[in-house]
Amino acid sequence: MTNTRRMTTDLLSDPFFIGFDRVLNRMQNSTPGQTNYPPYNIVKLDDDRYTIEIAVAGFDENEIEVELKEGVLNVFAEKDSKDEGEYLHKGISARAFRRSFTLSDTIVVNGADLVNGILAIELENVIPEEKKPRKIDIGKKSKSGKRTLLNE
Repeated sequence: MTNTRRMTTDLLSDPFFIGFDRVLNRMQNSTPGQTNYPPYNIVKLDDDRYTIEIAVAGFDENEIEVELKEGVLNVFAEKDSKDEGEYLHKGISARAFRRSFTLSDTIVVNGADLVNGILAIELENVIPEEKKPRKIDIGKKSKSGKRTLLNE
């Protein structure tokens, strides 16, 4: 963890990473030590749309919770413990889990659906007009109405 903190401090002092402190903090605070259960895919549908597919065989919709909080998408599941009989072999793991995904500020969660044991979460990158690339004219005055020079 100290290496990560040192790397974060180094990046924050780098002039090429202005304003990334909030993003780096979110990455640091995302769930550490996640297991590989359940398996998942991230599918890029086009330049602005994505789908996260999580294999949740054995879970019902009422046993899964999807939550977006402070830019982190959390998926929780807990299996209702029912006495369904004695298993001779139990190869389908339906244990409780938590999966977390750190999302960009421009990603919007459009919905989630559970079909054939796959939880599909639809994401879209919505870039506001003020964050889209724009041309900066040289020689124009700033909004304050005066020109500013670095050596003043």
